[in-house]
Amino acid sequence: MSTQPIAKCDEQASWLKRLIPALDWLAHYERKHLPGDARAGVIVATLLIPQGMAYALLAGLPPQFGLYASLLPIAVYALLGSSRFLSAGPSALLSLLIATGVAGLAEPGSPRYLAFATATALVVGVMQIAMGAARLGVLTNFLSQPVLSGFTSAAACLIALSQVKHLLGVQFPQTEHLHELLAELARALPQTRWPTLAISMASVLLLLAFQYLLPRVLARWKTFPAGLAQALSKSGPIIVVIVGTAIVAAFDLGQRNGVNIIGEIPSGLPDFALPALAASEFLPLIPLALTVSFVGFLESISVAKTLAAKRRQKVESNQELIALGAANLAAGVTGGYPVSSSFARSMVNFTAGANTGLASLITVAVIGVSALFLMPLFHHLPQAALAAIIIIAVIGLMDFAMPRRLWRYNKADAAALILTFVAVLAVGIEKGILIGAASTIILYLWRTSRPHMAVVGRVANTEHFRNVRRHETQTLPHVLLLRIDENLYFANAKHIEDFVLCAAAEQPRLRHLVLICSAINFIDASALETLRELLTRLRDADIQLHLAEVKGPVMDRLAHTEFLDQLGHEHVFLSTQAAYEKLAAA
Repeated sequence: MSTQPIAKCDEQASWLKRLIPALDWLAHYERKHLPGDARAGVIVATLLIPQGMAYALLAGLPPQFGLYASLLPIAVYALLGSSRFLSAGPSALLSLLIATGVAGLAEPGSPRYLAFATATALVVGVMQIAMGAARLGVLTNFLSQPVLSGFTSAAACLIALSQVKHLLGVQFPQTEHLHELLAELARALPQTRWPTLAISMASVLLLLAFQYLLPRVLARWKTFPAGLAQALSKSGPIIVVIVGTAIVAAFDLGQRNGVNIIGEIPSGLPDFALPALAASEFLPLIPLALTVSFVGFLESISVAKTLAAKRRQKVESNQELIALGAANLAAGVTGGYPVSSSFARSMVNFTAGANTGLASLITVAVIGVSALFLMPLFHHLPQAALAAIIIIAVIGLMDFAMPRRLWRYNKADAAALILTFVAVLAVGIEKGILIGAASTIILYLWRTSRPHMAVVGRVANTEHFRNVRRHETQTLPHVLLLRIDENLYFANAKHIEDFVLCAAAEQPRLRHLVLICSAINFIDASALETLRELLTRLRDADIQLHLAEVKGPVMDRLAHTEFLDQLGHEHVFLSTQAAYEKLAAA
């Protein structure tokens, strides 16, 4: 019997599992995983319901948009994502990007504003799927960790400050510039509504107690069930929502004292529909969608890799792009807005016992039931409570320790972090992150344009060669051993040439110069021309150039040029020791 059809079926099944990773964990699902998935799904839902509504308000959208973005998009990601623990859905960073980006296209709260927000999710989805299909996940490597830290911390500051107006019960326009935000806040400060401020402070204190105090108290009760303790410690947002809503409703604070409330939220599940925009109206969304695509993916992939490492599992970057893109397409056709992930929410999902994507599907079920039947209960929910939830959530995004660490280790990276932080606050999020990315590239070019180079000598009676300034070494008066610790390319070629010629001029007895290439992985065309010129100048000075420890890929590329013939194959040595021994007797 032919095995060809069987092999073909196996190949198709393997391809399908790569495209839909859920097929793998569904096929091998174990009953013992169900309690953890169920517990995590319910806990994350109780956290995501108030968070989703809060983030929607941050984005300038009605609260139900946050719930719509927490239904089908999460289910789609659970089926397509390579991470089994990531909690997809609305996030604070993307909500702020939508608020600042769409505000320039339509009046906040207007039907066109809502349409643009939903359309952004569609454009983001198309972009992320295209990037994943083209295997462009590596593009995110161009944003360094210092730049990401500076961007995230600055965005968290803007998010927190933008919510102060809800804490105080005042109104002023949304802006992404720090100086404008502070000016508006100063003007509105005398109009503070004290009942709203009281609700805000109580909400903040309650959230802090649940986040920091309650876990310590529960840890002392060793007989307390671990699962229940986890659920209680993460239930702060839903408790704040329940208590705040009950107090406002009981004392009719919305009518008597002007406490801003959510008001009526439509019950039911979202309809499938495309945004009511002409095709040409999607074009202005492309710059915003590019920023959202990168930021959302970076936010998600960093969380996914962190959690996967804890369970020794693998996360595939390009599959994550496709999964997030499909989730955003789902948000775009169900009245949501762009989604990514939340580190805090994903950590709750992980620590609550999630084992597979079933936990996210359970989260979707709980939120769906809430959207169908519980929306009238949130009518008296104070906006101040949701603002407090946002502020406490983004506090964890601010990394105050990294600037100090970087300043001690590498002041250039610290400067990139500070520049990105200041740029985001001063000129806005999109321009700020571009400035940060540009600073990373400029710093790289500056750093590699003046590479570390060392004159080396042999450590006595060994085959080890080290920097003569750091170690006691043996050297030869007619031989110069020079190690270059960087790739050779256009930005550093002339600097290396000047250094070599200067070093050669300082040794009148020099007859042989050996370039040790152990740290060189690439030589571009400009650097190759510089090597040709260097070979000629050294020969004019009666000095022979040699190469040692040239890596295989570099030799392969040099073999396609005339340089090796001009140099002479006998002047290329496998090791520095071989060059030293031969030239010592020359």
